[in-house]
Amino acid sequence: MKRQIKEYIIRSIILLVGLTIAHLGVTLFLISDLGADPFNVLVQGVFRTLSSFFPILTHGRTHIAISLIIIIILLIVDKSYIKLGTVLCMVFGGPIIDMFNALIGGPLSKVDHMAGRVIMLVAGCVILAYGMTIVIKSEAGTGPNDLVAVVISDKKGSKFSITRIIVDAAFLLTGFLLGGQVGLGTIVCMALVGPVAGIFLPVNERLIKKIMSKV
Repeated sequence: MKRQIKEYIIRSIILLVGLTIAHLGVTLFLISDLGADPFNVLVQGVFRTLSSFFPILTHGRTHIAISLIIIIILLIVDKSYIKLGTVLCMVFGGPIIDMFNALIGGPLSKVDHMAGRVIMLVAGCVILAYGMTIVIKSEAGTGPNDLVAVVISDKKGSKFSITRIIVDAAFLLTGFLLGGQVGLGTIVCMALVGPVAGIFLPVNERLIKKIMSKV
């Protein structure tokens, strides 16, 4: 029992490390100011559609509501995917972005030439993909929006990289049709994160197995 608790604590720490890395990537993506990621295009579209009917809604509350709906659906499909880490991703994601924004947002936001912003965008997507794969392979839980691609990939036996692109495209298209804004960053994120994550998944799986073998 003590060994199991110790293993879960270590996996949770690994998840938080991955989450921190991933949200450094998200911060760079946001600072580049070249468009929202596909999931947030969906959130933006839903918010714009429903805000006139529900004035209490904000972008953040809409994000949480959609995440909760995803969790409820996944609980019906296969509740084994919903773990403590799923909640940790929901709770700590925002504060981590705020922390990085406070640390690096000021200097980097002054970059006004397109080349610099594109470099930030691409770097952000790669860092996001790397951190996301640590979170996934920690086996302590995964954020609701990332879980959609994970579950579909597992159930269908399809490649995660391809599944991620399809899921992001669905988020993007739905959000765009509902009034969400799509930019260069949205397209780059949709095309880049899945394939890069596909490269890093086996790498971080081996790394985490090596760490856990020493527990």
